[in-house]
Amino acid sequence: MVRCGSIFSQMLSLVDRREFGYAVARRKAERYAKGYGCWEQFVAMTFCQLAQAHSLREICGGLSCCTGKVVHLGMGEAPRRTTLAYANEHRPWELYQDVFGQLLARCRGLTKGKRKFRFKNKLYSLDATVIDLCLRMFPWAKFLQTKGAVKLHLLLDHEGYLPDFAHLTEGNVHEVRIARMLSFAPGSIIVMDKGYVDYRLFGRWTEEGVFFVTRQKKNADYRVVKRTPPAKEKGVLADQVIRLRGPGAAEKCPHFLRRVVVWDEKNRKRLVLLTNQMEFSAATIAAIYKERWQIEIFFKALKQNLKVKTFVGTSPNALKTQIWTALIAILMLKYLQFKSTLSWALSNLVAFLRWNLFTYRDLWAWINDPFETPPVEPEPDQTAFSFAVIGQHNAVNEARG
Repeated sequence: MVRCGSIFSQMLSLVDRREFGYAVARRKAERYAKGYGCWEQFVAMTFCQLAQAHSLREICGGLSCCTGKVVHLGMGEAPRRTTLAYANEHRPWELYQDVFGQLLARCRGLTKGKRKFRFKNKLYSLDATVIDLCLRMFPWAKFLQTKGAVKLHLLLDHEGYLPDFAHLTEGNVHEVRIARMLSFAPGSIIVMDKGYVDYRLFGRWTEEGVFFVTRQKKNADYRVVKRTPPAKEKGVLADQVIRLRGPGAAEKCPHFLRRVVVWDEKNRKRLVLLTNQMEFSAATIAAIYKERWQIEIFFKALKQNLKVKTFVGTSPNALKTQIWTALIAILMLKYLQFKSTLSWALSNLVAFLRWNLFTYRDLWAWINDPFETPPVEPEPDQTAFSFAVIGQHNAVNEARG
């Protein structure tokens, strides 16, 4: 007797169907739908991510071969290839951005207390990654003269390492333009690379009480106001308070900034850090910048384990739909990691799920012990049943005798 649905259906249950329906109505995503709803599209594209399907044919074929199991997923039958292609091209991708926000709110409830640093400030990493595209197949995604690309801008919350904000643009959009769109609570700390250096943005953040840690550019013009002898901290070479100089720099950011020089032992080079945080020790500033590597790890995990490098559609809407469903899928994986008592590596979790998507096991028992053999349901005593049938047959023959 089957006591639970498939592992895939239990993962889909992490998305609230009622909230999903509200989002569909708000976006008017099923205005011209004829029998094939947004939930069926969402199931198919989530299957694409978790099963590592490479094409629409693999998605539809993979769901079609699971006869009798797709009912538990909330869909009547597997979609046709042309139907799914039309939905990806015309259904608004903003629907899945809303679903991402709904699932993110659910995941945040499991990250309380999971912090690496002792300070109470919120720590974020801000960065972008380029997703290369074939310009012949994606002519709308112009990046270079012979190359196409889109850029995924991401803000990573270091409390649980969850993506707090995501935005897709063409590959030639500069990162600073997206950074100017963001607003943060006072006391937040933003760590980023030197591609985000913008003195006007730094001045605004300082006035709003938002801290930043980044690398100083080599051609920066500044004047040292105060030198603090570095404490006996490993790797700290200099700790200075500076004021920016140069054409327009003082007008854009008239505040005092802090310049910290540290030695990177691993790469054998000096790192010159720039920040407006004056209270933390220089070693803490260096440790904060080192934490920026977590967003690089996130991008690497996203590209290696989910489908964001090859696409099943070539229109802008289809591409954005696939990337947003990839971000939803990684939130599902993060949720399983938070709930599990095992220390799952994301790559191992993706592989084990791919092999067991349509296995009928309790998800929460499986995530804690995937190697446990499920209990076998007791079967009727076939031997006793056979003897009973034989005895009845003999009794009928004797009566006829």
